[in-house]
Amino acid sequence: MQLKRPNYRRVLISSLIFTFIYGGLLALLLQVEGGLPNSKINTTQDAMWYLVETLTTVGYGDALPVTYWGRMIGFVFLLSSLGVYGFIIGQIANFMSTLREEKALGLNGTSFKNHVVIIGWNEFGQSVISHLIGAGRQVAVITKDRGHIDIIREYYPQDKVFTLYSDYNNFDQLEKANIQQASIVFVNLNDDTEKLVYIINIKKHFANLNYVVTLDNGNLKSTFEHAGVTYTISKNEISSKLLASYIYEPDVAYFSEELMAFAHQEDEYDMKQFSVKPDNAFVNTPYDKAFFELKKDYNVVLIGLVKKVNGQRKLLKNPEGNLKIEAGDYLVMLMDGKGRDKLAKLFKLEEGI
Repeated sequence: MQLKRPNYRRVLISSLIFTFIYGGLLALLLQVEGGLPNSKINTTQDAMWYLVETLTTVGYGDALPVTYWGRMIGFVFLLSSLGVYGFIIGQIANFMSTLREEKALGLNGTSFKNHVVIIGWNEFGQSVISHLIGAGRQVAVITKDRGHIDIIREYYPQDKVFTLYSDYNNFDQLEKANIQQASIVFVNLNDDTEKLVYIINIKKHFANLNYVVTLDNGNLKSTFEHAGVTYTISKNEISSKLLASYIYEPDVAYFSEELMAFAHQEDEYDMKQFSVKPDNAFVNTPYDKAFFELKKDYNVVLIGLVKKVNGQRKLLKNPEGNLKIEAGDYLVMLMDGKGRDKLAKLFKLEEGI
């Protein structure tokens, strides 16, 4: 479904009709007024000036018709000014309304970069957005349901969440969400089959992006990975693991659930990964030394290291040996709110930010 745009052809035709009618009336006015001894409308310029005075209701009185038919034409000018004003004001209002509507529907685009693009809107997507905003991420939501637009704009600030009204298969339109500059695309459609078909189609247009999906059927995980999905998550698998953990180790389950979400309070814990830049103090530092320094100075527990090997990310979970941290690596750490704020000053950049 496309946004209804102003009918510019109709406006052009209406303007030409107005021009033709007024041109004929001006010619008739000159014919009945021109050449008379006491006439003040003797040239085309005089007639045009009188028309403008009448239509704008200024009425200087320096150009007046003196004949009966000249006054009748003036009477037509005077009454038609109401219609002309109505036409102009209506077109201006229609144009401004269209601009506001296009902005509300996201058709003007966004300047977000390194953001998360969510294709499809539902309660699950709403929950995901809340956590992303809490982590300081910007999100672009694409929906084909016009009713979702107002809901999203009401719930979230526009500097954090951009909304785009578009058909999902209109891939040119998706450019307005700046999808090429997104860090990851979350395909949040209704069922697994629809998600798989869509992934295959969107990969033809945006092959180099990272994609993530949640699956109702965990057996399809390898199928989605072969289709080019970067991360596949089985809802049932996660919930069943968490439920089992609550049954036989409830404290571990509670802590795990807390780690999966953004820490809003200083006493809440979070698991985050920070990018190691070339000027970082831990560059060329052995992993075990960084482990003790982070714990001592920041009350942060280093639990893993991510390195890129042949263009692929490799997660090393609490590696042994004298492994050194290099620029471009990511450090995976457990921390509370205070430790997170201190590390943000030290590392300056987090994963994806």
